[in-house]
Amino acid sequence: MSGSSPTHLISLADGEGNSVTVSILGRNAKWTAILDAEIVVRTPFVSGRLDLPLSVRDLDGWSAALDRLDAGEDAAWREMSRGPSLFIQLTGERECPEVVVEDEGWSMVTVRVPLVPPDDWIAAHHRLLRRVMDHWVPMLAG
Repeated sequence: MSGSSPTHLISLADGEGNSVTVSILGRNAKWTAILDAEIVVRTPFVSGRLDLPLSVRDLDGWSAALDRLDAGEDAAWREMSRGPSLFIQLTGERECPEVVVEDEGWSMVTVRVPLVPPDDWIAAHHRLLRRVMDHWVPMLAG
């Protein structure tokens, strides 16, 4: 399966049924420098999905967010962008990490998902990001 395009940029889940994923769906048909992606939130209580256009700048922003998380700091991703934003708090309201997905621009809904990811989740996400960038960025630039 190494020949397939990487589809997951973010994949956070725990044993309680809580997950937040960002999946790459492919290149945008209209804007060649944009990837079509989606954020999917699943919990035993609420589930939903949002379209998420991604640019190389967004991928660079996710890299910077991972660096902040690796340094022990909370991180925001796409906070100043159009469309949904994602915030990761290393110690949330329930004394465990929380992912906050905010869609102020359209649905005006915010979802807070507490979850305990595996110990190596930040390193694993650096690897996911590298695979996504290695595969997709050359296509977006050309």
